[in-house]
Amino acid sequence: MKTLLLSTTALLCGVSTGALAQVGPIAAASVSELIVTANRSPQQADRVGQSVTVLDARDIAASQVAEVSTLLAQTPGVTVSRNGGIGGATSLRIRGAETDQTVVVVDGVKLNDPSQAGGGYNFANLLAGDIARIEILRGAQSTLWGSQAIGGVVNIVTAQAVEPFEGSLQLEAGARGTAYARAALGGKGERLAWRLAAGRFDTDGDSAYRLGSETDGYENTGFSGRAEIQAADAVSFDLRAVYSKGKNDFDGFPAPAFAFDDTREYGTTEDFVGYAVVNFDLGALKNRVAYGYTRTDRRNLDPDQAVTPVTFDARGENRRWEYQGVWTVSEAWTATFGAESEEAEMRTVSPSAFSPNPPPVRGKAGIDGIYAQVQGEVIDGLTLTAGLRRDSHDTFGDQMLGQLAAAWSLNDGDTVLRASFGQGFKAPTLFQLYSDFGNLALAPEEADGWDAGIEHRFAGRFRVAATWFQRETENQIDFFSCTVGNTNRLCQRNGVPRFGFYANTARTKAHGVELEGSADLGPLTVSANYTWTDTENVSPQGVNHGKRLTRRPEHLANILATYRWANDASISGAIRHVGASFDNAGNTYVLQGHTLLDLRASYPLTGALEVYGRVENVFDDDYETTRNYSSPGRGAYVGVRAKF
Repeated sequence: MKTLLLSTTALLCGVSTGALAQVGPIAAASVSELIVTANRSPQQADRVGQSVTVLDARDIAASQVAEVSTLLAQTPGVTVSRNGGIGGATSLRIRGAETDQTVVVVDGVKLNDPSQAGGGYNFANLLAGDIARIEILRGAQSTLWGSQAIGGVVNIVTAQAVEPFEGSLQLEAGARGTAYARAALGGKGERLAWRLAAGRFDTDGDSAYRLGSETDGYENTGFSGRAEIQAADAVSFDLRAVYSKGKNDFDGFPAPAFAFDDTREYGTTEDFVGYAVVNFDLGALKNRVAYGYTRTDRRNLDPDQAVTPVTFDARGENRRWEYQGVWTVSEAWTATFGAESEEAEMRTVSPSAFSPNPPPVRGKAGIDGIYAQVQGEVIDGLTLTAGLRRDSHDTFGDQMLGQLAAAWSLNDGDTVLRASFGQGFKAPTLFQLYSDFGNLALAPEEADGWDAGIEHRFAGRFRVAATWFQRETENQIDFFSCTVGNTNRLCQRNGVPRFGFYANTARTKAHGVELEGSADLGPLTVSANYTWTDTENVSPQGVNHGKRLTRRPEHLANILATYRWANDASISGAIRHVGASFDNAGNTYVLQGHTLLDLRASYPLTGALEVYGRVENVFDDDYETTRNYSSPGRGAYVGVRAKF
């Protein structure tokens, strides 16, 4: 099911990333579109019982945005918070789940940084670049995707070559000294398909501190490459790699006041993703053996710190072996099964003026898993899916969980009913287990999630959809502060007092409704989505019982209208509303709601050359997504795309 907002936005430019193909009116994705994420193998959309949003290359290009987080924020059920402008620490939440309860996958490799406190993924350095497709799977999905998939899964696929030799170029410039350049080359032959891409993004930015005056810039350099080799009729190889290095300026807490203010501090983040795959096609049984590797290096530096400029240094690594088999039992039934073995490592160190050479904190853990899922059409149009997974973690032992889903296609596919139940779990991170604040007695976070919805198309021009969802999470891991005089035994480690520790203290609930609608009225198309999310801390003890969860707005809405002329020139207006939320667990600081208007336009000069432009935040709204951090004001941008 393709997202309404960006499906309609795709009409704006009528181009794909790397190919300026003209696009006809699109009201929404076809029910026969193939969805990969829900079953880890291609399935028709009308057979998928879970809620999925798909963004293809046309959607991504038409949005004109550089960073993926902004793209995702326009889809149902997704909220984004960021520490300042582009390049600041960026958190994504799906249906009110924690930011580290989302699995992010790039070209088959799960992205998570074991050196992060929650082990989640920071979207700050993920640019749209050479991305060709994104699938957002909402709800608990740990049966197939393992630990961390409580809120959902974001699956990202980079572009593949489709012509014997092809290339593309994009140049953009605009407000705050922003410049963006991207280029790609590729080719596809009888036995080999390859593609290489590179991009560079620079901006002077604004002050990260909302009341600051000096600018905090950001720069990012990225490369990606992939090759598909057909060694024999039944054997093929996939090799993929993605690399990025970002540098962002930020503000801190300078002495002597130790209050948030302008500083010259900056951080660097270097990400590498590598993936090697062997595919064996044995007819009814398709097999995949893969090895994935991720590494994230992070450093924070303060030029004004006299003893050592380095204030934080961390590395997180993941090594993962996978086997997956897909057995086509019959035309109506398939079975997906597999095994995974993952080893994660971290190293962190935090030098300071008082301790310039502290010993690093290190941790290592492994998790092995097996899973199986069966999908079949039990009666005409009704597809049922059932799955089980068992994981074994080095520290907290075994975990068993399951999933059920149903999709019922009626009226020749014009109406689809969907329902699903899924269990999720998230293993304690290495930082939560082994850091100075670690607790080896932690249990995994566990969640049960339900959703049910209906999608209906009529007159060939209109589409409406509604989905209800609910999730309950137990054993949520929170940081417990040790106050003076606290007698809790965990407030000491090896006889030495510490500031706090991680513990399974929280229990939370979330439920809500997602509504979508679109209309294709010829040259004019209109689309909208609305999400209502009610979250609550239902921990049996504690002062925050009954409070709303932080940075989860109750109301989200997107509206977009596009008018396109016969020559594919277009103009559109997009409105995004984010309701008020709280920035702290005690619900004492309110992040006020905000409404943003963006205007976009494009004009194709030839079949291979297009110019485009946009104005973001037209009314220069001043808002926060994180307390005391600024957000970008009004800005205008122009660009050009070309292909050969």
